[in-house]
Amino acid sequence: MPDQIYSPHECTFTLGNAAKESPIDSATPTPETFIPEVAPESLEAGRELALLIADAISETPAANTLVLDVHAVSPLADFFVICSGENERQLRAISRVVLEDLSKEGVRPKRTEGTPDGGWILIDFGDVIVHIFQNEQRAFYRLEDLWSEAQTLLSIQ
Repeated sequence: MPDQIYSPHECTFTLGNAAKESPIDSATPTPETFIPEVAPESLEAGRELALLIADAISETPAANTLVLDVHAVSPLADFFVICSGENERQLRAISRVVLEDLSKEGVRPKRTEGTPDGGWILIDFGDVIVHIFQNEQRAFYRLEDLWSEAQTLLSIQ
C-alpha cells in the first residue's frame, strides 16, 4: 500500500512506493504516482469561490468566461476561471472588479502575476486560479485545450 503524506491544505498526496523513513525525498512524484485526493468540503468551498469569481466577472466587459473543474487532472488547483478582454483597459477593469469584489467577501489572493500590457493576468486564490487574457494571448496559450479533460462547470459567452 502506498504511503500517504498529509498536507495542511486538506489534501492527501499518495506517492508510489515511497520509503517509510523519508517519503518525500525517496520518491519523485510522476503523473502516475502524484494523485491529489481533495476533501469534499474543500472542493465545495473552491467551487463556490470559482462561481463567485465568475459572477463578479459577468459584470465586466469580459468575454467567453469558463469555470473548469481541474481537481481530477491537475495538482495545481481545483478550479480555473478563464476569461478574455479585448484590450489592456478591459483586462485592468476585469482584474480590479475580481479583486475588489472578493476583498469585500474577505478573500484575498495568495499572489497576482502578469500585467494588462502583457496580455495575461493570473490571480491565484489557492484552490482557484483566475486567468484573464487578452484575446490574442488566450488564442495562443489555449488553456481550454490544454485542460480539455477537465469538466466545464460554467460557460458565459
